Amino acid sequence: MLQIVECPRDAMQGIRRSIATDLKIDYLNALLRVGFHTLDFGSFVSPKAVPQMADTAKVLAGLELDGIATRLLAIVANERGAEDAVQYDEIAYLGYPFSISETFQRRNTNAGIEASMGRVEAISKLAQARGKELVLYLSMAFGNPYGDPWSVELAIEHSHRLYERIGVKIIALSDTIGSSSAESIEALFKDLIPALPDIEIGAHLHSTPQHWREKLEAAYNAGCRRFDGALKGYGGCPMAREELTGNMPTESMLSYFAERQIPTGVNEEALAEALMKSNEVFA
Repeated sequence: MLQIVECPRDAMQGIRRSIATDLKIDYLNALLRVGFHTLDFGSFVSPKAVPQMADTAKVLAGLELDGIATRLLAIVANERGAEDAVQYDEIAYLGYPFSISETFQRRNTNAGIEASMGRVEAISKLAQARGKELVLYLSMAFGNPYGDPWSVELAIEHSHRLYERIGVKIIALSDTIGSSSAESIEALFKDLIPALPDIEIGAHLHSTPQHWREKLEAAYNAGCRRFDGALKGYGGCPMAREELTGNMPTESMLSYFAERQIPTGVNEEALAEALMKSNEVFA
């Protein structure tokens, strides 16, 4: 079953101007009506680190969730953020960015890889105790700009460790800076999916406009069935670097799946309305 994860949090978090809370709520409610599997709607992180997400709790309070099947995901960077997030029954998933780049892990969460392994373990226990699932974002899974060690084998090794030590059941391979190629995507997914059959392996890919299709196709053909995107390809990680490639454009992904007659379960009319609303948010 195909799962589309819409990521307005990722799309908004790097925007320097403050987006009004009411506008965020209106936009997220429009996205909830589309019928995505999951909505990555906000994060419980330091407002100094990501000021745009400081109003996540207020945004959550304004969401219209009655009759909505879409599940909510919130990003956390440490135990404190997880403790805040698990207080909300509406949140189904906690997302944690775990990097295989030591430099980026320290930049993104103020902790190295080994310390983050301990954090993931603590966050996983918190999530389980409150009926939440942990989504582990394996960031810099396709390379990094810092000169840190990287290989397909290293990404596979970390995925195995996270499963064997902590029991992580959902891992999203994240192309944080758009460095992946169709070849590296295919190699990683083809190796990981059969090697870890008890884990749901997703794709959180960033791309320039001209390469989204070949990356999406490589992941799908290699067996991936969970895809993150953001309408119009907005966003990127503000901790990575100044000039960013964007998210995979959700409307392009949906068009690709429609071409291949692969059901996505989205409401086309609601999608068109959300695309119009995005012009207000990202103007």
